[in-house]
Amino acid sequence: MTEEQKYDVKRMFDGWEIRRYPAHLVAEVDVHGPFDEAVNRGFRILAGFIFGENTGRTKVAMTAPVVQELAAEKISMTAPVVQESDGDEHVVAFVMPAEYTMETLPHPTDSKVRIREVPASLAAVRRFSGRSSEEKFADQLAGLLSRLQEHPELVLIGSPRYARFDPPWKPGFLRRNEVIVPVEPKRP
Repeated sequence: MTEEQKYDVKRMFDGWEIRRYPAHLVAEVDVHGPFDEAVNRGFRILAGFIFGENTGRTKVAMTAPVVQELAAEKISMTAPVVQESDGDEHVVAFVMPAEYTMETLPHPTDSKVRIREVPASLAAVRRFSGRSSEEKFADQLAGLLSRLQEHPELVLIGSPRYARFDPPWKPGFLRRNEVIVPVEPKRP
């Protein structure tokens, strides 16, 4: 069974929730191209890393989700700043199994793959099923952002991430997808 990224649900709302994610490692790659193609290109490069294209020639267990975000799309003024983007630069990432640290995870031999530690964070998350597409993620993001406007105690602090949990052969109605937006409590 595929390991899924751990989190604690802090608060549940109708159709979305607030989660606390612990610090974790990701293997990530920058990919140029349309949204729906970028995840496939990034997946192939990252799959090479977890299937043994690394310094230890070690297989690293596949985890879920596969995460995608626009490389230059930013929401808040705190970190990072809003920038314009043509929408064709993406970062695709695999969350690494929780057992690894920066010291124990094999290093990629492909220079396009980088390993990064993601600090613990709070996020608003909207889960949905079906086949994922740029349009579907955009609709779900708009719905989540609309709900967040009803909660001024939460401040957006980063780029939205798009998470896919299932292989392409799984029927659409059984697929799990999520839109994840980093937030923090508003400071007085």
